[in-house]
Amino acid sequence: MTATPVPSESPTDLGARQVQAQENFQKFTDLMGKGQQMMMEFWTKEHAATPMVTDPMGFMSGWQKAITALMSDPARLMEQQQKYMADAMMLWKNFLSPDAEKPTIKDKRFANEAWSQNPAFDFLRQSYLLTASHFMEAAHQLDGLEPAEKAKAQFLIKQFVDAMSPSNFALTNPEVLKTTAETGGANLLRGLEHLLGDLQTGRMKMTDENAFEVGRNVAITPGKVVFQNRLLQLIQYTPTTETVYEVPLVIYPPWINKFYILDLTAEKSFIRWAVEQGITVFIASWKNADESIADATIDTYVEEGILQGVRVAREICNTEGAHVIGYCVAGTTLAATMAVLESRGQASQITSATFFTAQVDFADAGELKFFVDDPSVETLDKLTEDKHVLDGRFMATTFNLLRSNDLIWNYVVNNYMLGKDYFPFDLLYWNSDATNVPAKWHQQYIKDLYRENLMVQPGALTVCGVPIDLKTVKTPTFIQAGKEDHIAPAKSAFKLTKAFSGETRFVLAGSGHIAGVVNPPSAMKYQHWIGDPTVATLDDFIASGTETKGSWWPHWLTWLTPRSGKQVKPRVPGEGPYKAIEDAPGAYVKERI
Repeated sequence: MTATPVPSESPTDLGARQVQAQENFQKFTDLMGKGQQMMMEFWTKEHAATPMVTDPMGFMSGWQKAITALMSDPARLMEQQQKYMADAMMLWKNFLSPDAEKPTIKDKRFANEAWSQNPAFDFLRQSYLLTASHFMEAAHQLDGLEPAEKAKAQFLIKQFVDAMSPSNFALTNPEVLKTTAETGGANLLRGLEHLLGDLQTGRMKMTDENAFEVGRNVAITPGKVVFQNRLLQLIQYTPTTETVYEVPLVIYPPWINKFYILDLTAEKSFIRWAVEQGITVFIASWKNADESIADATIDTYVEEGILQGVRVAREICNTEGAHVIGYCVAGTTLAATMAVLESRGQASQITSATFFTAQVDFADAGELKFFVDDPSVETLDKLTEDKHVLDGRFMATTFNLLRSNDLIWNYVVNNYMLGKDYFPFDLLYWNSDATNVPAKWHQQYIKDLYRENLMVQPGALTVCGVPIDLKTVKTPTFIQAGKEDHIAPAKSAFKLTKAFSGETRFVLAGSGHIAGVVNPPSAMKYQHWIGDPTVATLDDFIASGTETKGSWWPHWLTWLTPRSGKQVKPRVPGEGPYKAIEDAPGAYVKERI
């Protein structure tokens, strides 16, 4: 048998490959040099501008407490080690046995088939998952710590375990190795370019930000800015129906993000949908904080924010009251505003209140409470002592840490190691469009609400000169929570049903803090639960409630419209007592960090 000859490479092809290899090497060397220079400049600039923080967010002290607690019980530690060794030996035995049943691993980090096709990498991922499970088991057995300290230690250990995943390192990620071999390292070059770009902007890019522009393909519902002050621009949207309900709707999104989460695209827009239902819709577009609002407190956001916006909407529509929506932190402030109005005898200014994933009782506020202890507050004090404004990128990183595998490590792998092109995704564009907040108010929010939980203690918190007592509020309320919300946990949001004295409706939406809210009926996604809000706990509500497929928006509409008055002629923005300042979405929302 004659062997098939291997085709030889022509001198031209060989020369071209050598030139390409040389160009790649030169480019890589150049990028490495630029990378080193930019990283030095980045760190020099950051350290010069930022006060030295010895233990940011109390991570080191949390680790020390966890280690001390773990070592305080040698017998339990030995038992955990023996159990781990037994499980590791069983894993090795199964790996060597060709007939052993392979476990099914449902973990997005190891979804690529390369993790299962190569026995070595299959063993690596199984070893990691085994070790990770034992780490977390040990974390849940820490004794000698206060409950809050134990919870933070568990959170920090999970951050460490997630960071150490073999999927996060180029030499232990088979997909990265395969891509590097196939592209001759071009993926690493692109990844380095991505990294350098992120170092320049001071944040990790998650999507193709050039694919979006506020006012062009996001935040595109037609309307006019009809009022503005130092805190907000108030947008009134153009009606699309022949008649509208008499009572208008004013929406207050959280000021730690941009308002267009409720107006991403025509298909996803809650604002556009509400306008199409015959509602006169207003929304607050908050100012990206600067020195002009450095003095802002909760009083400012109540008087110059919520009450001012409601006043303008009522005057434009010539109504006694307005429906109001408060989303997340704006919902918390809305609750305080309603108590202030009750005290002043002006409760009728708010016809009804709707809360999107909001909290007033912070006893069960979830993992965000790990960032409000003494070391965390000390860090915030040092970061803002000269600026009076908290950089929104700091908060964005905090929120991303709550879902680090999805919102940090996933992009480290895709952007920096695989060198993938950024995928255009409107939600990620919004997520990266962070806003600065007044440091004074942010610290007040953390200390008085998250830490001291003053909002639900009658008379403990004073707002606009009024000792707040939420039980005085009789305004009808609609409360929405997300079943998988990691920012305002559903268990915490459900407590709003016990906060007021008036009629209350509660709906539990599938998904989390964003997708649980932004779920248009046309999408036919997720589900929601309707039931009796007077039951004691969220578990009781779910057990006794009714699950319905799809969006909860129509259910909210059936609750709102009977309280919305008669049908009247549509109000055209700018034709009433407040003239149009500029087209929606206005200038404030276009200010970027």
